[in-house]
Amino acid sequence: MKKNPNPLEPIAFLLETISPLTRLQILLAIGTGEACVCHLEAALGLRQAYISQHLMALRKAELLLDRREGRYIFYRLKDPSLLDLITASATLSGISAEAVSTLINRASPSCECPQCALVSISTESLETA
Repeated sequence: MKKNPNPLEPIAFLLETISPLTRLQILLAIGTGEACVCHLEAALGLRQAYISQHLMALRKAELLLDRREGRYIFYRLKDPSLLDLITASATLSGISAEAVSTLINRASPSCECPQCALVSISTESLETA
């Protein structure tokens, strides 16, 4: 006889998947945009291999989508409402939503990927104007 699955299991799986601190940092760094591994590496100060392991777990859980552009792979949230869950969790933990919002889509000037290079070039051109 098959045991009926608990309807709360998907919620537990989601929370378990995103609960490691590094994964929360990655999800916030990706935010509402997209980020490559080198961007995450520069933004978080973590090794590429370590970040890639966490990205693999998040992709396997179907929380991230990816696309390739040349030698870069860009990751984005499959469902941006995941950021709302993280913000609500922060609020329940006594952390302000504003504090969390400062961590979303942080710029990384030391990243050399095509997206960051474009932002860097446009920022430099504004400074010289």
